Amino acid sequence: MKFRWRVEPSQPLLAGQLAKQLNLLPLVVQCLLNRGFSDPELINRFLEPRLKHLSDPFLLPNMAAAVDRLFRAREAGEALAIFGDYDVDGVTSTTLLSEVLTALGWKVHCFLPHRIDDGYGLSTEAVEKCLTKHKVSLLLAVDCGSTSVTQIAALKARGVDVVVVDHHQISNPAPDAVALINPQLTTSATKRGADCPPDFHELCSAGLSFKLAHALVKHARDQQIPEATDYDLRNLLDLVALGTIADMVPLTGENRILVSAGLGRLNGTQRPGLKALKQVAKCAVPLGVYEVGFQLAPRLNAAGRLETAEASLHLLQATDLNEALRLARELDACNADRQQLERSTVQEVLAMVQSRFKPDTDFAIVEGQSPWHIGVVGIVAARILQQFYRPTIIVGGDGPDLRGSGRSIAGFDLAAALRECTDLLVRHGGHAMAAGLTISASNLDSFRQRFNEVARSRMQPDDLQPVLRLDGEVGLEEINLYSLAAFDGLRPMGQGNPQVQFYTANLTNQRPLQRMGADKKHVKMWLTDGTTTHESVWWGAGNEPLPVGRFDAAFAPKIDTYNGRRGIQLKMLDWRPAA
Repeated sequence: MKFRWRVEPSQPLLAGQLAKQLNLLPLVVQCLLNRGFSDPELINRFLEPRLKHLSDPFLLPNMAAAVDRLFRAREAGEALAIFGDYDVDGVTSTTLLSEVLTALGWKVHCFLPHRIDDGYGLSTEAVEKCLTKHKVSLLLAVDCGSTSVTQIAALKARGVDVVVVDHHQISNPAPDAVALINPQLTTSATKRGADCPPDFHELCSAGLSFKLAHALVKHARDQQIPEATDYDLRNLLDLVALGTIADMVPLTGENRILVSAGLGRLNGTQRPGLKALKQVAKCAVPLGVYEVGFQLAPRLNAAGRLETAEASLHLLQATDLNEALRLARELDACNADRQQLERSTVQEVLAMVQSRFKPDTDFAIVEGQSPWHIGVVGIVAARILQQFYRPTIIVGGDGPDLRGSGRSIAGFDLAAALRECTDLLVRHGGHAMAAGLTISASNLDSFRQRFNEVARSRMQPDDLQPVLRLDGEVGLEEINLYSLAAFDGLRPMGQGNPQVQFYTANLTNQRPLQRMGADKKHVKMWLTDGTTTHESVWWGAGNEPLPVGRFDAAFAPKIDTYNGRRGIQLKMLDWRPAA
């Protein structure tokens, strides 16, 4: 798939001034400018994230009301149930809040819904199961609940208070919870500055749970509660980093602080469950965003995708390493099953899409079959999107109603599009880039047509070609071990703070290209401008046309270590004939 190259505008004068003022490489400053940083104080804060720069948790909407209700429960000896979600964000949030509430003197139960039996979120079936198992009058809904108007009203009628901690889009009207802690209630910040109030929109539920934990400890210390005096919130940051990276929220603002500190905690964690998971996943040291997102998170997600996330919760709560290793191996096997199920489903979906796809008129893809497992349809939607670059919704299940997930492309708000199809859906929720839904099988064709109409009304054909964002044009000589070490200051990179990517014009192949891998899908090449030569690898090149003659190459540079030797390697992203 060819990209539209979008090269960020060069700002040499401003970059040079800031580089001199801050003692940074101009190329690093250009990358910071590309990410919206031009204020020296904000640049310093970005490059040196510190926990002391976290905002007061009581600035979050309804935090005070949540803390008040929770402390009334503590004083009365009233038990509460944490109702979580089955993804990594939900499980880490549940673990975190259970840990801090128990340590500070609350009576806490945990409940995670079963993906197949209970559906998504605070469903009526799951709530009934939770209250049958745990006789409580206070429910703490985490990573769900922002659209559960009917369920929360019913709970209120039977004398059960609900506190919601969630980051997904909120229904209109909002549910009548005792407290709804959700940054979507605040207006997105239009200005950036050290003194500007935060809007917290980057936080996922793990981050919001940490903010609630911070608020609880802060209030408990004000009340001189002994358990809070020496309680160290930093011990929770391994869970925050795990949930935040797994949920693919922007690594900006407070998330950058939490993940930076959390990765340090995760690398040295004494939590038996995480030590076991790292061992079973054979993670490289030190752990970074990649290892968390592609090695730890999928294994924690696997159980919840196929059935229930109880094993993942028990792993994170484990106190014995041997028991943790047993659970980690169980999750590893579950992940292997998930991968096989995903591969077979992708092939089935691909066959259906290819049989009917019309690139000129199909601005979105909707497919559904009852045999498809609802635990993998979200990943399958992401795979189909990668190939066709269209907003994609895949549904499955074995009842009269199909359940599934959608993934979107830049510029198309998936949750807003689903709201325009509400009359065809049983329920739906989510955010701009990912969403979940339930639909009657009889409505699937009508929904496909409506969803496509919405997509065509909101996008232009150019929107259906992926954009390759590039930080600028560089000479190969500018990519060296010194500059690559300087780029490390931009870590952790991820959503909202993408990897550094450049292009170099008018290159040639210094020697013949070399196919790699068991299936020869990868290509190694040696790019040269006539003076400097760097090794480059095009992962997954497959049958794509390979660069010949003179060409421009887009790449992400990295330091490659092999047999103890450090060298430069360019990860090839795309190429085009030289002008």
